[in-house]
Amino acid sequence: MKFEPFNQLSRTLIDDINRDGKLITYAKKESCMQGDDLLNYFYIIVTGRMKVFDMNIESGREQTLFLLTRGDMFDPVTLLDGQPHHLMTEALETLSVIQIPMEKARHWLQNNPAFNQLLLPYLGQQMRSLEKLAVSLSLYDTSERLMKLILDNVNPKTAEPTLLNDLSNTEIANMIGTVRQVVERNLHTLEENGLIETGRKKLHVKNLRQLEQKLTRL
Repeated sequence: MKFEPFNQLSRTLIDDINRDGKLITYAKKESCMQGDDLLNYFYIIVTGRMKVFDMNIESGREQTLFLLTRGDMFDPVTLLDGQPHHLMTEALETLSVIQIPMEKARHWLQNNPAFNQLLLPYLGQQMRSLEKLAVSLSLYDTSERLMKLILDNVNPKTAEPTLLNDLSNTEIANMIGTVRQVVERNLHTLEENGLIETGRKKLHVKNLRQLEQKLTRL
């Protein structure tokens, strides 16, 4: 098994991950690591995308908290506090992860500066992501949240929000706290205004600057 998603990792830490980790694969739509898995193991994604979400069991409404892909880690919260973390996960496509015994990850946390240099900036990134989600849900309407989601994930070279491509409108709705019909209506409006084009679960930003300006003016 070979795993090198981070160029800045020390050779020693990469060797440790490859030695102590186990490659696990989940099928599309399969529930991934949760419950006791999170108490016993720490995970690093190798390929594919996984959503981390919570759900209101009575209404069936979901809220996606993170969309994780290659190089992302789960679950740093349980790694730090050792407590159960009641979140749900689902593979959005075939997903491969490295499963590392939690005791080994905690040993690295306490004794391996290279691991901390990897983990701490990642934790900061995740905290910023949750902060942006809380602000977006509280202060912006649905059309603004959708535009922000597109702009936050767009690849300037391809003008495509790569992480969002192939996702259903229902999945996109779960990321911005709304329902499929509202997402479809707002995507249609953006398309009519010549800002994006959609087709076969693909989204292309036709005019990135105008989309940014439209969000700024709202």
